[in-house]
Amino acid sequence: MTAPAPPLRLRDFVEDRDGWLFAVAAYDNAERAGCVLRYVPDPEGDRVRRGTGTRYRKLDFEEAYRRIEDEKPRYRDLLHRVPLGEIAAVHKPEAAFPALLARDGRVRRLAAALALSPGTAGCTGSLLAGLEGPASDIDLVVYGRAWFRAQARLPAAIREGLVDDLSEDLWRRVYAKRRPALTYEEFRLHEARKWNRGEIDGTYFDLLFARDYAAIDGLPVPKGPALGRAVIEARVTDASLAYDVPAVYRVEHPRVSRVLAFTHTYAGQALAGEVIEAAGVLEAHGDERWLVVGTSREPVGEYIRSRTLLESA
Repeated sequence: MTAPAPPLRLRDFVEDRDGWLFAVAAYDNAERAGCVLRYVPDPEGDRVRRGTGTRYRKLDFEEAYRRIEDEKPRYRDLLHRVPLGEIAAVHKPEAAFPALLARDGRVRRLAAALALSPGTAGCTGSLLAGLEGPASDIDLVVYGRAWFRAQARLPAAIREGLVDDLSEDLWRRVYAKRRPALTYEEFRLHEARKWNRGEIDGTYFDLLFARDYAAIDGLPVPKGPALGRAVIEARVTDASLAYDVPAVYRVEHPRVSRVLAFTHTYAGQALAGEVIEAAGVLEAHGDERWLVVGTSREPVGEYIRSRTLLESA
């Protein structure tokens, strides 16, 4: 008897019948995969797919949504939603990782430096899609508790010279790309303790979290009625999913029960017990109120900052 296929989860890739490649961006994928379109076949594209020779082009966020609107409106939703029956192939980082380790020395050294156990990690992004180039970043995804072990290992790996911290120039480029509503000094102060990025052999890498299969509940993250913009100060009571998508911070506040961040900039931004200042859009969820940060691709005036961290500095 064939074992059932594992469910789709965050950071997998799916490919539809036209060869369009989508990054899975949700855990609720029972009928339609919640994704974002990343690559499309294009004879003039600058990416050549490993094993097929097909040329592809990477789409930015706005163009991806336009292509869905114009050519595949049936996929249209808050995320792109690909019906499971239209998925021609599923690409899972952990399944592809052994072959990637065999062919890419940088990834092999990174996995060794972080002491990753078999089956706990993989690469997403262009490496998973077979569309990487010499300058491609390494999007390393690590699952469940293994992610926290890798995070704890990264500072020692840097001290031992196995990998490098980001140069000041690269930190400033990351800041310019993210365009957060924080000063550069505030941004760096928060980022310095996250230990979720670095360089190896001059290649930038991200250490990305995803839940292990046992922790997937398949429940959607609903969008509630918007009640307007708000700025709150609250104490974080639970930050166990602070590196997930969305990052979730349960808080102690007279009106708001949780703060959700849909942008990677504010993943891991605060620890349990810290007081945060957060600005975003207030949503109603039954008897609860949630503050949502990252309501657009480049949200203006939406942020999370740890007041506790800033005051201690």
